[in-house]
Amino acid sequence: MTRLGFLLDSDSCIGCHACTVACKSEHDVPLGVNRTWVKYVETGTFPNTARHFSVMRCNQCADAPCMTICPTSALFRADNGVVDFDTGNCIGCKACMNACPYDAIFINPETNTANKCNFCNHRVEVGLEPSCVIVCPTQAIVVADLDDPTNPATRIIARDDVAVRSPEQNTKPAVFYRGADQSSLDPTRTIIRPDGMIWADTTARHPTVGAADAGVVARTAYTTPHEPTWGTKVAGYLVTKAVAGGTMLLAALLVLLGHAEVRGVVGIIPPLVSALFLVATAVLLVADLKQPARFHYLFTRPNWSSWLVKGSWVLVAFGAVLTAWFVAALAGNEATLEGLALPAALLGAFTAGYSAFLFAQCEGRDLWQTPLLLPLFVARAAVAGAAAFLVVDVFAEVPSAEAVRWVLLGAAAAVAFFSLVEVGAHGSRHVELAVRSLTRGPEASLFWGGLGFGAALPIVVVGVDRAVDATTPMWGALAAVSAIVGMFLSELAMLRAGQSVPLS
Repeated sequence: MTRLGFLLDSDSCIGCHACTVACKSEHDVPLGVNRTWVKYVETGTFPNTARHFSVMRCNQCADAPCMTICPTSALFRADNGVVDFDTGNCIGCKACMNACPYDAIFINPETNTANKCNFCNHRVEVGLEPSCVIVCPTQAIVVADLDDPTNPATRIIARDDVAVRSPEQNTKPAVFYRGADQSSLDPTRTIIRPDGMIWADTTARHPTVGAADAGVVARTAYTTPHEPTWGTKVAGYLVTKAVAGGTMLLAALLVLLGHAEVRGVVGIIPPLVSALFLVATAVLLVADLKQPARFHYLFTRPNWSSWLVKGSWVLVAFGAVLTAWFVAALAGNEATLEGLALPAALLGAFTAGYSAFLFAQCEGRDLWQTPLLLPLFVARAAVAGAAAFLVVDVFAEVPSAEAVRWVLLGAAAAVAFFSLVEVGAHGSRHVELAVRSLTRGPEASLFWGGLGFGAALPIVVVGVDRAVDATTPMWGALAAVSAIVGMFLSELAMLRAGQSVPLS
């Protein structure tokens, strides 16, 4: 039994970047991305200052979240304990990048697949050491066999005061640092301040962290940029899923209220609208992949621990229920519609809500770990479903339209409540920084705009409409459009804020 790891001696590291260059040469790593790199952190104030060097790379975790979330097992564990990857299986979904708490995975711009340090496994398997170990002039990088207590590096790890990055994530990393300053291992405790000097190209992903922040104890002078991976396509995908699932959620409610006989508005239109947005969901999902031609690997090479795979099958099951509902409506079979009401409602809610479990697998993004995410997604589905019916009400009378308005009011209030409770939470420093970005930083306009358009305005419009004339469809449609716009803004704000906190 062998489990390989690294002992990185920051006391010996001179910051020469030989390891970075050797790694790029060994693996033909393109410019702009790195499997391994050296981070410079400066502490103290002039004239009592110090510079610390720390090598950043994949931590070869024993409990690797990247492997769990990878939908096609492109990331796998080799016999020697190394987390390796198979570019032939990768679909470029980027989920592994958000699952990794160490910012160690990148998309290779030449292959459009996920790459990272794989311990030079092709060398290790033939008895050679990794290229970074060979070239290090001060032996600051040493291979450790963590299952061999007689191994010199393993003995140092057991004996000395060593540290790992982000121990609170419980990934059981196999990369240990000796003599590393904690500020270099925790990027949330440093500030990156471009000042016109040689390292001014450094990219800060959390610009709200400043010198006045009590948590800042050092300055990062050199590191590598890592940009957010999920953006507008994923935000749109969350909205289209909400409309698709919510429409059938409301259709099921109308059937349970005794309107199964309304063949057009309750029987035929809802599955068509839902199917349209389900197709849009699939298009956005595939379009966001770096290898869209491989999307079928989700079904032909599935990793069942990934919620990308489970969610894909939820969408397939939901599509089957939509088809059955449509056929039953065409046949005028009210009994079948009544029988399909509960499965349609459950699958509709699950279609909108399963992404909460996917985000929970993104262990590198603490903001997304909240248990409020599932009820928030379901509440947004109810808003989206009510919005769809209020738009339909402009063209064809919707039965129990008053009940639909009440659903919109209640669900919008629930969205506002869950959102405000979420940003009021105080958890890890990652959560605090993400919430700051969400409410007072770069994403504040999206977040507050999302609440305004997605909750406040629909509540006001529907409330005024009911007070003046509850039968005005155009007011309901206005509230519906506002709710969908606000939902997109909110989803985009959550995605960006969650990825704004630096991990390396």
